[in-house]
Amino acid sequence: MSSHQRKRAVVLVENNYQEMEVWYPYYRLQEAGLDVIAAGREEGKTYTSKRGYPIVSDVAIHALRPDFDAVVIPGGYAPDYLRAYPEVLRFVRGMDQAGKVVAAICHAGWVLCSAGILKDRRATSFINIKDDLVNAGALWEDSEVVVDKNLITSRKPNDLPAFMQAILHHLKA
Repeated sequence: MSSHQRKRAVVLVENNYQEMEVWYPYYRLQEAGLDVIAAGREEGKTYTSKRGYPIVSDVAIHALRPDFDAVVIPGGYAPDYLRAYPEVLRFVRGMDQAGKVVAAICHAGWVLCSAGILKDRRATSFINIKDDLVNAGALWEDSEVVVDKNLITSRKPNDLPAFMQAILHHLKA
């Protein structure tokens, strides 16, 4: 596959991310042949997981355009920071409006709530934020993965295999 035909994905990163929810999708997407980048508030900044595991952002979120094939929003405590950045919400809304894959796992549903893209859409999340999704208009389900058109959501790290299968199936990667 030539580089101009390769699909591209971005994983959003911020401090206190859940390790498996960043690295499992990151490497699975690479294995499937996608170009994958990590995007944080600042380009070249090291963000650390809840347990101190580092990832360096390849690009600043404000520089992103919604022309990727997929965005993965990991959980942990990172989504509580990410949802406060207007550039994150703009990017996620733009990806959704373009029909691109918007994938969120665990507490990442907070970003979807703040981006305003859940009204009348099926979704799942970590049980502790169920009320937040419902209050944002989501039709919440307790399932390992929920697919509503381009929106793909899962509950927790144990759901990562189903989460990634749904993402890759949607991308046909």
